[in-house]
Amino acid sequence: MGKKILVTGATGYIGSHTVVELQQSGYQVIAVDDLSNSTEKIMDLVSKISGRRPFFEKLDLSDEPAIRAFFAEHSDISGVIHFAAFKAVGESVEFPLKYYRNNLFGLINLLNCMQEHHIGHLVFSSSCTVYGEPDKLPVNEKAPVKKALSPYGNTKQISEEIIEDTCGVSDLKAISLRYFNPIGAHESGLIGELPIGVPNNLVPFITQTAIGKRSKLKVFGQDYNTPDGTCIRDYIHVTDLAKAHVVAVKRMLENQGESRYEIFNLGTGKGYSVLETIKAFEKVSKVKLNYEITERRPGDVPKVWADTTYANLKLGWKAEKGLEEMMASAWKWEKNLASGILEQI
Repeated sequence: MGKKILVTGATGYIGSHTVVELQQSGYQVIAVDDLSNSTEKIMDLVSKISGRRPFFEKLDLSDEPAIRAFFAEHSDISGVIHFAAFKAVGESVEFPLKYYRNNLFGLINLLNCMQEHHIGHLVFSSSCTVYGEPDKLPVNEKAPVKKALSPYGNTKQISEEIIEDTCGVSDLKAISLRYFNPIGAHESGLIGELPIGVPNNLVPFITQTAIGKRSKLKVFGQDYNTPDGTCIRDYIHVTDLAKAHVVAVKRMLENQGESRYEIFNLGTGKGYSVLETIKAFEKVSKVKLNYEITERRPGDVPKVWADTTYANLKLGWKAEKGLEEMMASAWKWEKNLASGILEQI
């Protein structure tokens, strides 16, 4: 068996896809999640894809005694991929302390335990939200980190600073992956985005509206300075994103990094508006969506997409899937959910 990698937030959307890619690349996976926005059944679906079920433990990283007890039992970990965090921009505006407590305490407890057990490799799930509203597009890694437009974005900025400072005074090596907008689902249709309650992200709201779970899709604002007035985002297929995490782990374990702390943008380098994304879904699904234009949502950046040159060159990674393929996979997953895939396991 390969080296052991701890994945936090492993039953979440990006975490579960990354677990699959890690296992298929020969790594042993230790999976943890507090299950606040997911279900342990996802690990059974992961096992159907990869052929084996990862070790799983329910764990709240902000619970310091619990995480210390966990690391006392699992000290032979070679590296950590840290996804576990609350992530809804709008909710973070409404409940900032909830986000600061969970996202920052969890990271600090994790880093303390990693240091105590001499675990020296961390891949951090960061976000393009750290760039705020960028001065120029596309955004590269040298773009200034601006004042965050939401507490969620601020927790990503502060987390990066905490990690960089820790790298400066310890043996820790870390890579922050700043990704843009993950969408889509695994090609098997067995795992995908599974929000509990009302979705905060566009694509699950699209698919849930198309399948009949939601009566109407809301488009937040049509008066932005963009060609059709709606926000523009760089959508990246979740499997492409997951593969980048495996590449980042390998980079550190093989000591290929150029510094103790590295940052890479993960996107496709192309921006699509909300309305363009809706049209792409309608094309591949043959379903006409019921949507309406509503007021802007607090904390939303008008337009952002990535310059991925650095990640393409240094990581040797590039996003491969296009928007229509992303939407088709998301629709396949939504239809599988409607057929009761989670209830069948």
